Amino acid sequence: MFAIITAAIAPGMALLSYFYLRDQYEARTNALVLRTFIIGAILVFPVMVLQYAFTVEGYFNDPISRALILYSSFEEFFKWFFLFFFVYQHAQFKRRYDGIVFGVSLSLGFASMENVFYLLANGVEMAIGRALLPVSSHALFGVIMGYYFGRAKFDKTRQSFFLYVSLLIPILLHGSYDLILVLLNVYFLFGMIPFMFLLWWVALKKVKLAHRLDG
Repeated sequence: MFAIITAAIAPGMALLSYFYLRDQYEARTNALVLRTFIIGAILVFPVMVLQYAFTVEGYFNDPISRALILYSSFEEFFKWFFLFFFVYQHAQFKRRYDGIVFGVSLSLGFASMENVFYLLANGVEMAIGRALLPVSSHALFGVIMGYYFGRAKFDKTRQSFFLYVSLLIPILLHGSYDLILVLLNVYFLFGMIPFMFLLWWVALKKVKLAHRLDG
C-alpha cells in the first residue's frame, strides 16, 4: 500500500517541484501552494461521484461524448472553478508566473489523487506509464490554465477574455488527449507521442512568456 501511494504521488511532486523551484517564494506563498495542491486532491472525490452518477444514469455512454464532456470538460471546469474561487479571488499574485504555479499545484493535486486510485486498482507496474502520460498532461494543462489566470490578474482590460481562454484551451487540449486514446485505441502511442511533445512545447513557451512579461 505504501509503495503504491508513494509511486502515485512521486511524479506529481517532482513536476510541481520543477515548476515551483524556478522562482523563490516566501513562506506565505508556500502554504498557499500546498493548500492548492490539497484542494486539487480533494476535488477528485466530487468529480468522480458526478462522473459515476452520469454513467449510471446512461448519459455520455458513447466514447466520444465521454471523452469530450464527462472527462475533459468536467475535470477542467471543476479545476478552473476551484482555482478561480479559492486562489484567484484571494491570493495576491506578485507575478504572472504565480498563476502557473497555482495552476500546476491544483492540477497535480488532482492528478496525484486520481493516480492513487488508479494504481490501487491496477497495480504499481502501471506507475511509469501514468507518470509519463496522465500525470504530466494534467500538469501541462495546469500550466496553460494558470498562465491565463496570471494574465487576467494583471491585465484588467482583457480580464474576461483571459479567464475565458483559461478554461477553453485546457478543455480542448484535454479533450484532444482523451480522443487520441479513444480513437486510436491500441495504436494510441502513434498519436500520443507527438501530442505530448506539442503539449510540452506549448506549456514551456507559456512559462518563458510569463517570465518575460514579469520582467
